[in-house]
Amino acid sequence: MIKSIRIYTDGGARGNPGPAGSGAVIKSLDEGGEKTIAKLKKFFPHATNNQAEYDAIILGLTEAKRLKVEEVELVMDSELAVKQIRGEYRVKNPELAKKFLEVYNLSRAFKKFSARHIMRERNFEADALVNEVIDENLK
Repeated sequence: MIKSIRIYTDGGARGNPGPAGSGAVIKSLDEGGEKTIAKLKKFFPHATNNQAEYDAIILGLTEAKRLKVEEVELVMDSELAVKQIRGEYRVKNPELAKKFLEVYNLSRAFKKFSARHIMRERNFEADALVNEVIDENLK
């Protein structure tokens, strides 16, 4: 059983709104370093950047819940989503509010949950998944 993970997430839309993708990279932290245990991606025919960001979080947290992990650190380059998840910003958009509630409910499944912002260059794996899934579906 995996106890502690870090989930890198990203989402993006071409056209905003437009064809969009979400990506999540799950890394185990149990053995000292980061070990990739899952890479997840999902395509959306029409979404905004922010919707895709939240869908990436939902994708990662759903898998973490399935894996029955105890501790989750969510890491992403969307400062807006991180501040909303931490309760520093209100979620004003009704569509995002629904996704925020789903994220909140999923986060309650873990003994420890945190979210932090990182710079875009440090989120290259999740970003690559976003572009990959969009490209695959726009052929």
